[in-house]
Amino acid sequence: MDLGELLGCVSSASCVMAQTTNGLIVGMLLFLVASGLSLIFGVLKVINFTHGSLYMMGAFASLYVYRLTDNYFYAVIGGTAAIALFGVLLERLFISRVYKSDILMQLLVCYAWILILDDFVTIVFGAEFQSLGMPETFAVPPVFVFDTPVPPFYIFLITISFAVAVGVWLFMEKSAFGRKVRAAAANSSMTSVLGINTTALYAIVFAVGAALAGFAGALAAPVRSLTSGMGFSILIESFIVTVIGGLGSIIGALVAGILIGLVRSFGSVGFPLFVDGLVFLMMAVVLVIWPNGLFGKRGT
Repeated sequence: MDLGELLGCVSSASCVMAQTTNGLIVGMLLFLVASGLSLIFGVLKVINFTHGSLYMMGAFASLYVYRLTDNYFYAVIGGTAAIALFGVLLERLFISRVYKSDILMQLLVCYAWILILDDFVTIVFGAEFQSLGMPETFAVPPVFVFDTPVPPFYIFLITISFAVAVGVWLFMEKSAFGRKVRAAAANSSMTSVLGINTTALYAIVFAVGAALAGFAGALAAPVRSLTSGMGFSILIESFIVTVIGGLGSIIGALVAGILIGLVRSFGSVGFPLFVDGLVFLMMAVVLVIWPNGLFGKRGT
């Protein structure tokens, strides 16, 4: 523990800028994964424990496409689309069969797929760490903010993630399909009575949630070491984001993701051995004051 180091960082504009940038990167990746997780649970009422593995698969799928095309934007699009398609197949063939089962059965099915996907990645890509590396498009001099070098890719990652956040919110709140999704989340039996095709709705919702996780993995690929099992830690923190932000709230997931990212970033300066503890402490404090999360609705 080094409180003096933290105070020194806070008093330095360059250190604040560097840690804020790092925190936003972590926070936006957490938001993308957590928003998909929250969307799936809100509508399908299934705790998708494989969601972290979908993030991992998105990273490796983008790595595979990048090696084929040497184009990062193709890699992001291809990786995201592949995980969305895989999400539809996973939901239709396996997840849909445990909708009405107890949580233990849902956990077993999801855990089986965690093991399958981890082994698949190990077989195809090997057990050693993989790296996509910085795409050539972004291999340019950094932008200096408060005398702090900020890589252009970091700016791209943060900006595109914010754009997706706005897009998801508009999709859920303003579109006709978004209203159907919210209706299904509020009362799934009523949607069938109203003539809404719940089978197609559930498949699309799962695909969107999976795509968000895959997109996060594709964005993380240039700045993270890729290995099987990399989805576990972000899965845990995505649950924390959902709890802090409030179930079903896109804005809540965004705010909570950024908060956790900043706590991790600045906490690593002064409390490097207690960073995880700080995150869980923040969750505990939020739940004491706001039992439904920062933006959660009563009864969720």
